[in-house]
Amino acid sequence: MFWMICAALAGVVAIAIAAPLLRRQGAGAEPAAAYDLRVYRDQLREVGRDLERGVIDQADAERLRIEIGRKVLAADRALERAGGARRAPGGWAALVVLALLLAGAFLLYQRVGQPERPDAPIARRIAESQALYEDRPSQAEAEAKAPKPQRPAPDADYVALIERLREAVAKNPDDPRGLELLAEHEEKLGNVVAAKEAQRRLVALKGDTAGAEDLARLAGLTIEAAGGLITSEAEQAVAGALQRDPHNPQARFMAGLLHLQNGRPDRAFPIWAGLLAEGPESAPWIAPIRAAIPDLAWFAGRPDYTPPEPASAAPALPGPDADAMAAAGDMTPEQRQQMIEGMVKGLETRLAAQGGTPEEWARLISSLVVIGQKDHAADILDEARQRFSADPTARAAIEAAAQKAGLE
Repeated sequence: MFWMICAALAGVVAIAIAAPLLRRQGAGAEPAAAYDLRVYRDQLREVGRDLERGVIDQADAERLRIEIGRKVLAADRALERAGGARRAPGGWAALVVLALLLAGAFLLYQRVGQPERPDAPIARRIAESQALYEDRPSQAEAEAKAPKPQRPAPDADYVALIERLREAVAKNPDDPRGLELLAEHEEKLGNVVAAKEAQRRLVALKGDTAGAEDLARLAGLTIEAAGGLITSEAEQAVAGALQRDPHNPQARFMAGLLHLQNGRPDRAFPIWAGLLAEGPESAPWIAPIRAAIPDLAWFAGRPDYTPPEPASAAPALPGPDADAMAAAGDMTPEQRQQMIEGMVKGLETRLAAQGGTPEEWARLISSLVVIGQKDHAADILDEARQRFSADPTARAAIEAAAQKAGLE
């Protein structure tokens, strides 16, 4: 039906363009200039008769003849122009070009269009999306077809350590720390299915105490193991993370991706638009959202949507204010050390209670090493790795800080 409507509109436009050209070619209608010329010639004859009857004198007759003669010349020139237009071949050439354009458009649509595609009302599209959602492959089917993730080749010592870790977890399957480490390092080796299985066992072991981060990480590993497809198993992990923390950004990103994979941009758009508005710009999900949001808004029926501008610079990390810096100049070395330790402790307390950006965790790790608490910095490093295990960009910032601080 759509292509028929387009064809009808194209035909109406073609007729509107061709009609004036066809009228110019017609010979049945008399030009207005020919009628005016007859009238002016009758007026000239009438002037001669009035002069013979003595109604006007010779001077008035000459004046009238000159005035009417000018009108005759103008009408005669107009008549010649009208005749030239009827004789000009340009009208037929324009009609030929118009016909070629219409034929070319039709052939192009036959080549790249889909004239056989049926109408797709909203109700049918929603039903097709629901069928696509219900017919998703199972996790096992998706994992069987998914390509193996590419990772740098590990050294032999690292592989041997992981093998010992696997043996330790097999002997003590209820050790949550062992499962955490196993999931982390299996993922580093590219054994995503094994990492997903370890994380699944960890979530099951924690039960109701499993946090949103645990379930979001499980969802991320499940999706990666399925080659990027969000199966019902991954969807359950996403739903569990959102149940524990409706504001968890990673889970919300995956929820939007689920709707997008199943043909529901109207549902994905508000989720991703909210994440984009919240930021921060350094978050790993912002770049793919920013790249997709214009098209997503159009498909969601929001062509007027304008994405927020990216922040020009990341906000400064919290630190001592100007007054604290001024007071530090009058302190003894012991007092300054206590002040620094207090600020580091405050940052650690805030991150433990409220969470924070990868940059803040990296700063905490570096600061602990500076104040001589290297062992504690290693513990914080392990915690940061666990928090950002499913976020490659964040993990890179953490690992860079650890390497700079001299931590393994």
